[in-house]
Amino acid sequence: MLTKYPIAVEKPDGDTAYGVVFPDIAGCYSAGETLDEAISNAKEALEGFLELCGEEGDAIPEPGSIDAHKNDPDFDNYIWSFIEVDLTPFLGKSKKINVTLPEYLIHQIDALANTNPQYKTRSGFLAAAAAHELQARR
Repeated sequence: MLTKYPIAVEKPDGDTAYGVVFPDIAGCYSAGETLDEAISNAKEALEGFLELCGEEGDAIPEPGSIDAHKNDPDFDNYIWSFIEVDLTPFLGKSKKINVTLPEYLIHQIDALANTNPQYKTRSGFLAAAAAHELQARR
């Protein structure tokens, strides 16, 4: 389940590094000597934060959009980007369940899952479809 989190990158002032802020995740920060390094380090910081959420049983923060934050005066002169991360490893252990579906629907799901590497399996497709529907209803 790929998710994009917006980041605000503060331009260096003098001999300081680029600073990275996650506007939707209080307490998650990063930095780097170059813009590329700052963005790369931000992905590591985000994954570490999400891992901690999973270990402690905390809810994973929902990302907002860049548009929701770009006019915030706290982020004047920041560079906007996003970090894309697969949330699947941070959602907890997989649990096997029994699901009953019409045979035709199963064939369609399997055909799609077999031709789209993002799903890998029927379960992967069903998990992505469920996550998409749940996110759309929030």
